[in-house]
Amino acid sequence: MSKILDEVLSANGKYAASFGDKSKLAMPPARQFAILTCMDARLDPAKYAGLAEGDAHVIRNAGGRASDDSIRSLVISYKLLGTREWFVVHHTNCGMETFTDEIMRGLLASSLKTSSVDAKGWHDNGPGPGSTEANYIDWLTIKDQASSVEADVRRIRAHPLVPREIPIYGYVYDVKTGRLTEIPAATAAGKATTTTSREKAR
Repeated sequence: MSKILDEVLSANGKYAASFGDKSKLAMPPARQFAILTCMDARLDPAKYAGLAEGDAHVIRNAGGRASDDSIRSLVISYKLLGTREWFVVHHTNCGMETFTDEIMRGLLASSLKTSSVDAKGWHDNGPGPGSTEANYIDWLTIKDQASSVEADVRRIRAHPLVPREIPIYGYVYDVKTGRLTEIPAATAAGKATTTTSREKAR
């Protein structure tokens, strides 16, 4: 057993021992909202958004991007589990700003081992072989956080499976202060609109 595996299982044992009434939590999130955010280990949505178990859906991926799978999760979140408001939260000092699709594809073509980064950029240290399968993936890298938040909110807002009455808010989390800063253009793009009588009839 690895040290990490042992630590995880030990922590789980302690958590389960005092699980108590959490076993009675309902499947739908009690506060009826969802957050799409980055997988970065420095971000703890439970703390920065004041969540307890059962409160909200938290969907995470590299960069907090509005990928097809993220939208799949958001659609399930409202359609089957009743969420009514959504947040898209990116963050400062994101790893997705440190490379491009071309860099990632080149690294993976060279080797599948973990790469390293220094002042000159990313480098492969391990042996090959790598794989060109990376050429067929859109890695959804980020050049500017405000622009990426707005783009993701716009993509979600325009999706044909997303109801217009769900507001979508765009924010950037600051890893140095813990504060959420609104991206006004994103929130404006995600503004809810009422459904017309013609749309209701469809």
